[in-house]
Amino acid sequence: MSDLFETPAPQTPNALRPLADRLRPQTLAQVIGQEQVLGPDGPLGVMLASGSLSSLILWGPPGVGKTTIARLLARETELHFEQISAIFTGVPDLRKVFEAAKLRRANGRGTLLFVDEIHRFNKAQQDSFLPHMEDGTIVLVGATTENPSFELNAAILSRAQVLVLNRLSSDELEKMASRAEGEAGKKLLLEPAARSALLDMADGDGRALLNLIEQVLAWKITAPLGVDQLTTRLMRRAAKYDKSGEEHYNLISALHKSVRGSDPDAALYWYSRMLEGGEDPRYLARRILRMAVEDIALADPNAQTICLHAWETYERLGSPEGELALAQAVIYLALAPKTNAGYVAYKASRDAARKSGSEPPPKHILNAPTKMMKEQGYGAGYAYDHDAEDGFSGQNYFPETMQRPTFYKPVDRGFERDLKKRADYFAGLRAKRQGRQN
Repeated sequence: MSDLFETPAPQTPNALRPLADRLRPQTLAQVIGQEQVLGPDGPLGVMLASGSLSSLILWGPPGVGKTTIARLLARETELHFEQISAIFTGVPDLRKVFEAAKLRRANGRGTLLFVDEIHRFNKAQQDSFLPHMEDGTIVLVGATTENPSFELNAAILSRAQVLVLNRLSSDELEKMASRAEGEAGKKLLLEPAARSALLDMADGDGRALLNLIEQVLAWKITAPLGVDQLTTRLMRRAAKYDKSGEEHYNLISALHKSVRGSDPDAALYWYSRMLEGGEDPRYLARRILRMAVEDIALADPNAQTICLHAWETYERLGSPEGELALAQAVIYLALAPKTNAGYVAYKASRDAARKSGSEPPPKHILNAPTKMMKEQGYGAGYAYDHDAEDGFSGQNYFPETMQRPTFYKPVDRGFERDLKKRADYFAGLRAKRQGRQN
């Protein structure tokens, strides 16, 4: 592969080069955004100042500068820049890249190997980088839009620093738009609200913004366009959402925590974001029911019924009316009283069950269908609760060798407030009856 910095390709006239290519930064100082990694105290700033560049994984959404930063790192550290894509590169190609890097190293020059979409390599392909990273043949800079902790081998992650690149803010996109106008030598003919709408359409993606700007600059218009005129001519960029990837889990987490935090507006927003991203409403129905079980539970027993009915309504009506039923369930859950007392009690009881092994129930609550079992004391001394004072015997139902625990501790909210009163009432009676027996 050719060295971009030693044998540049013939130059294309500026007028024929895409705007994004013409505006590609020539130094790291020209990169817009990512101050958290490029600033003097950021990891890359510190590495460059010390003259020591380690292998990196650049993790971030599309259009935030991953490829540009990799190119400029090679330039500023005087490393040969080699770029491959995991989509188009197989094992034979990797061998050639590694052999070329070894020859280059033997001649006194290092190689920065930039791997785009590195998460698309399988485990064996990822492992092939390790010996060349360890002996210094390459400095690996991988780029990924997926969470590295899910997609990359632990061995790669232990040898490379993960740097998180953020989607560009509105201010950073505005700075990029101004730079584009300077390069083009003319202003965007947009009203202020339309200009803001254009930035919103990019959704934090700098490359998408420059492509949109290039389209607008090409229009033959004489007066500034408003929002409606702009949105009629341009299509909004699809929101980043992968139904099987990290965004899926990020958004369902945001929905669940908004419900738990009793914020119906935020909950509706994340619910709608998932629908707009193409999420299956049946998946959302199942997760909404789970929220009712985990976070509302006995504080409002009706919550589970409402969620089940909303799910059934969706199945009968389909979209879009069925999605409205699920939205109403989301609102109900967000405003319902919350408790996880049942969830905590269940986990504690499971833990106690594991630890207590095979302890048998006390004999007085065992059935005695045979004479021998009666002779062994099965069922002896059992108090029939309906015959007891207040319909409550207060007997012990735990294994005889086990100290009585308290798993369920209801909160003083919603219907669970009534359950707390009942639990406290029976606890008081139990202490009184057991006191008499002692």
